Amino acid sequence: MEENIEKKQKLKSRLIDFFDKNKSKLYILISLIILTFLIFSLYQINIKKKNSVIAEKYIQAGIFLANKKNADATIIFEEIIESKNKFYSILSLNTILEKKLLTDKKKILLLFKKIEKIKTTQEQRDLIKFKKALFLINNSEFEQGKKLLQDIASSKSDLKFLAEEILSN
Repeated sequence: MEENIEKKQKLKSRLIDFFDKNKSKLYILISLIILTFLIFSLYQINIKKKNSVIAEKYIQAGIFLANKKNADATIIFEEIIESKNKFYSILSLNTILEKKLLTDKKKILLLFKKIEKIKTTQEQRDLIKFKKALFLINNSEFEQGKKLLQDIASSKSDLKFLAEEILSN
């Protein structure tokens, strides 16, 4: 019983000695952990604010479209694409294509390139590539469009069957 008490006292004294010797290192470590947590939290808050601002811009562009202010909507959609938001940039490009807000083929291809540089999932990249192929085919760039469709058809993409069907026609 006494041995047990002595062991506990020795352990306690060792811990106290350890903390006394390494007090400054422990304070620095704890401070770094807290600082890291704060920086990470602020970073997450900043990302949420940016997403919120971009979402508001997307809604505003939709309102401009509803009010037949296509030029203003196009400018906002292009700003959203420039922001490289994973979700709203792709939606903006889709809206530009569907509503035919831009007629300059070079500018649209430039927007596609900007969207392709965004880090997205493989499914999203395949969908962007598919849309680009359809855009190219619709704008008399058959060879480039077919090449993109062949890339999709030869991959394990979910769009493989659609690409093969379009290529067979």
